[in-house]
Amino acid sequence: MPDAERSKVTELIRGIRIAMLTTVTDDGSLVAHPMSTQDVDFDGTVWFIAERSSSQVGNIQARPQVNVAFAGQGTWVSLSGTASVVDDAAKLSEYWNTFTDAWMEGGPENPNNILLRVEADTAQYWDSPGAKVTQLLNLVKAKVTGERMEPDSGTVVM
Repeated sequence: MPDAERSKVTELIRGIRIAMLTTVTDDGSLVAHPMSTQDVDFDGTVWFIAERSSSQVGNIQARPQVNVAFAGQGTWVSLSGTASVVDDAAKLSEYWNTFTDAWMEGGPENPNNILLRVEADTAQYWDSPGAKVTQLLNLVKAKVTGERMEPDSGTVVM
């Protein structure tokens, strides 16, 4: 994949703080959990902090295939890939911040706090730069011309 496509997906994700991580339960149901994005690498890896005892961690350990959805001002990204639980105290300390501290107990020293690493296989994105103004103008244009609105979109194989 060209670096430009990978960079586009990475930059879109970096602008969105909260993602929805979808995992598969024991009975095959899909369950989504809001997660705070800690880091996005150019290789398609996304990092989250979670509690070892949480249902999403149990789901990932049993069935590692996940989807991560990001939605921002006129931007949507969907990553499909494989998640893993990572015990790395140094990296956990590096990612820990005030935002994380507000949601999780005990800081990075708490053995129940761990990292989730999602390695994306594919990414789909839709982007409308200048979201509100662009969408309004595109809506008017679509009404006048009868043509369908087409946001910038793409599918990227990581």
